[in-house]
This record gives sequence, C-alpha cells and structure tokens, in this order.
Amino acid sequence: MSFDLVLFGGTGDLAWRKLMPALFQAFRHGTLPEDGRIIGVARDALSDEQYRMLIRSRFDEVELAKRPSPEEFDRFAALLHFVRMDLSQPADYAQLAATLRERNADTVVMYLATAPALFTRACEQLAQAGLNTPNTRIVLEKPLGHDLASNHQINETVRRAFGERQIFRIDHYLGKPSVQNLFALRFGNSLFEPLWRRETIANIQITIAEDLGVEKRGNFYDSTGALRDMVQNHALQLLCAVAMEPPINAHADAIRDEKLKVLRSLKPWTAQSLAQHVIRGQYAEGTAAGEPVAGYRQEAGVNPDSRTETFVALRTEIANWRWAGVPFYLRTGKRLASRDAHIVINFRPAPHAIFKSPLGAANQLVINLQPRDGLELHLLAQGADNRRQQAALSPVQLDLDFDKRFGSERVGAYERLLLDVIHGRLNLFVRSDEQEEAWRWVEPILELWEGDSDGPRPYAAGTWGPSASSAMIARDGYCWTEEC
Repeated sequence: MSFDLVLFGGTGDLAWRKLMPALFQAFRHGTLPEDGRIIGVARDALSDEQYRMLIRSRFDEVELAKRPSPEEFDRFAALLHFVRMDLSQPADYAQLAATLRERNADTVVMYLATAPALFTRACEQLAQAGLNTPNTRIVLEKPLGHDLASNHQINETVRRAFGERQIFRIDHYLGKPSVQNLFALRFGNSLFEPLWRRETIANIQITIAEDLGVEKRGNFYDSTGALRDMVQNHALQLLCAVAMEPPINAHADAIRDEKLKVLRSLKPWTAQSLAQHVIRGQYAEGTAAGEPVAGYRQEAGVNPDSRTETFVALRTEIANWRWAGVPFYLRTGKRLASRDAHIVINFRPAPHAIFKSPLGAANQLVINLQPRDGLELHLLAQGADNRRQQAALSPVQLDLDFDKRFGSERVGAYERLLLDVIHGRLNLFVRSDEQEEAWRWVEPILELWEGDSDGPRPYAAGTWGPSASSAMIARDGYCWTEEC
C-alpha cells in the first residue's frame, strides 16, 4: 500500500518531539508501509536535504534507546520530503496538490499539527484545491476549540470538506498500551464484570499527575488551562473507558456509541455541585526533584497576573443503573509530587466484618497508566503469625507489571495511532458528537470561573495540589490514594 503523510507544522514542536520519533519507530519495527512519503509542510525555506538534517539533529534529544543509528536514519530519511507553504495562500495548496499528483498514493493523510485556529482555514483551502478526495484522511490535534461553540464551528467546517469517516480526532491517551489493556481487562475477561457496578464499587478515582511545569508552552497553556488541556479530553475518555457498557463488537462506532452514552449520563452541574465539587489550583514556588522551581506566574510566556488553572479536581456521578450513586473523582495537575497516571477502583468492604480490619489498602484494583503500565490488586490475606490465638489479616498486593511481562519496548501511543490513520482504523479516535458532549458538560465550569474573581487556589510546587481537593473527597468519607 502506498501512502503520503503530509505533516502541516512539519518543523514544529509536536512534529519533532512526538510524531517523527513515532514514525521512525514504526519504520524500525517494520510496520510502516514501505511505499510511503512523509512530507513536512511549513513556512521555512528548506530543501529536502535541509529538512532531513533538521530532523536528524532533533533526534539527539530523543531517549537513547529510541535514537536511530546513522545507517537507520539514512534509510528513514529517504521517506522525508519538504514543501514550503503559507496556509493562507491558495497558490501554495496548488503546489502541494502537484506534489501529491506525482505518484497518486493509495492513501493521503493530512496531519494538522498546527495551532487549532488554523484548522478551519486549512480544511477550506484543501477542499478548494481538490485535496479532499475519498482516499484522503485528515488528522486533528487537540484542543479542538476553546469551548462548545468553537468546537462545533470547527467540526462543521471540517465536515463540509471531509466525511466523518475521513476525520481522525486524535487523543493520544487512547493510543497508550495501558489504555488498551484497560479495554482488554474489561471486555476480554469475565472475572470483573459481575463486580463492575454500584453494588460492589464504592468509588472510582482517576489521576493524571505531572511533575513538570509548563516548560516552553507558557503562551499556549495560559490561554488553555488544565480543564481544557486534560479534563475535557484525556480524563473524560478514561472515565468513559472505565464506565461504558460492553459494546456489541469491536467496531469503531460500536465503541464510540457506548462512550457517548456515558458522557450523556454524567450528572448535570448545579450551582451547589459546582461550588462543592470542583476545585481549581495554580502552582506557586516550590521544589521539584529537590531543586527550587518557579511558580506558574513566573514562567516564560505566562501573564504575571494569570488566573489560569494548572490543577483541577472534581467529583461527578453517572446517572444510570450501573453507576447510580457511585462518585467518580477526577484529578489532574502540573508540578505535582510525581508523574503518575492511574485509575483506582475502590470496592466496598465486606458487609459483615468477622476479622479485625488492618491498616492499608484492600479491596482495591489499581490500573497504572504511567510511568509504568500494569495492574495492582490489593487484598486482605491471613498472616502466618502462629503466636497469636486469632489469625490476623494483612494487606497484600498482587502486582502485574505489563512492561516486565511483555517488554517495555512496546508500540507507543503516537506510533499506534499514526499506523491506524494510515490503515483507516477509527476505533481509537474521537467522534464529533463525543467531543461536543464533553464540551457541553465542562462548559458550566468554564462559565463559573469566568465570573469568579477569587481565581485558582495556590499550591506549592511538588505537592499534590490545594488542600481543598482533599477536603472535597473527605466529605464523602474517602481519600486520595497517597493520603489513605
């Protein structure tokens, strides 16, 4: 199968930090179709050879195990080409069309690794230049819009140029091996299904924590914030994966139909629930890895008076028969105590205790997403202390580390998703009605914050966020995993 992958924003941060390393790994693994071209598009005046040298220099910043040898890169570089383009100039699209007609590839992928503000213009111009043929696929990076209205507008514009089955809205969390294992855990095994409901589950916690600050993304982040950057997409997609009903099959729309049902079942916000169940914070000065670090407002590109949140914690419920009354706690933030993403399923305790309950985690399933991928099952077991007349129970942990079991050199998120785009597989991509429903649910939070003069609560860098987050979950009689 022949393919052309056109990478708009081909000299940008996403291209060299994520996309090119992922494409190289697919090339190294032999899964990238052989008859292909990767065409970088940007305003820079570069020849093909200059573009190849630029990409080669950027691989020096990739972790050592994933760097190509000189011989490997020479073979990979043969796929790389460059087209100079100004996305506002129709003539430049005509030049791109001429480049693509040189060989009429079976599949053409247009990857918009650009600012979202350019999505609508690019799609309109692609259509006018005849670059929206049936064998063309368009990839849209997040965030797709700033709110519900802008998201709807972008989707409408893109759909005028491309059919829904040609549109690949990417959420790289769905490509992570750990998230694939979450689907496998739920729908490939019958062990947990009888327990996966309100009668046996007390609460569910989803945490996506980063120990880094905004790094070089201050300008972008200050106009976005944690709610738009992480909750509206990544966290809600994880919630859907945990809470959705089993789909009738593994086809894309069957999976996405069930995720949409979850989003539509999220309890609507009220004035009371917004006040009690949504916490926002912003990191102040603190320490990271034992070193002092600046607060968010001192970061490059950030407004010194910024009211942008770098932390969000919230409580919600799903109003359906399976989950009625079970609280779901979502938490994400920057400059937290560690880089850690996990889902914790807290099961209800035994209905009648005949043993003395020891301290420690029990009746708990932890699904680790990063930095390691695996499952932890926390149980109570009888201790081996025969000196006591009554047998004692102790907390024990059964640990399945997928990286050790299957090897850490597995297919990465972007590698998997890029291959899925080339082959036309939509299972791991977000449909427009999912996206709009997620925006509809978070919009009351955005509206509340817009009129809130208090701003986000400060928290010291290197901690787990503002204390109000702990108080929120404690009102239900629970605690975050690191606090229990």
